[in-house]
Amino acid sequence: MKRVAKFHKVSFEQFAKDWKDTFEQYSEEEIRNIYDSLKLPKRATTGSAGYDFYAPVDVTMKPGEIVKIPTGIRVEMEEGWVLKCYPRSGLGFKFRLQLNNTVGIIDSDYFFSDNEGHIFAKLTNDTREDKTIQIPAGTGFMQGIFVEYGITVDDDADAVRNGGFGSTTKLNKSPEGGGVKTTYIRFSGLVLCSYCFPINALFS
Repeated sequence: MKRVAKFHKVSFEQFAKDWKDTFEQYSEEEIRNIYDSLKLPKRATTGSAGYDFYAPVDVTMKPGEIVKIPTGIRVEMEEGWVLKCYPRSGLGFKFRLQLNNTVGIIDSDYFFSDNEGHIFAKLTNDTREDKTIQIPAGTGFMQGIFVEYGITVDDDADAVRNGGFGSTTKLNKSPEGGGVKTTYIRFSGLVLCSYCFPINALFS
């Protein structure tokens, strides 16, 4: 197997900023304790394809409830690879836990974004059986799989990402002076992480 990536924690300053944006009730000391207890994603077994992301705190989700979780994690990977994020299969099977973007897409250049490439997860308890989901701190709730990808033979993307969560649509001057060039659109999200949202949902 190819070794193409490495997980890191974002800085405490970035984590605290993003955590307060989601969970205002936590004190600076509590956020520090959460940050210090963060675990980098790991595979459960030698045959596992997915790297488990662990809940930073206890999470309880009532039916229909939506929660955004700053994971405190960023990932450095080689060009030509992408990290795809999914709910843990057991949580999806038992409770219909869903990522709001269905699949989270973390591009290699997201690591260099203004938000340090902080990966988020936005989850919905989509139960049809009136089940409440409880995810204890330190347990896996999402898994990421590294996938190699190709590009078209006439691909000419040349933009540099500079946005964080939910980035980006940019208009840049063509290097040849050929006017305005529209670069790719990434509906990255959290979530977690880069996320793929419908255009009308992102801008409504």
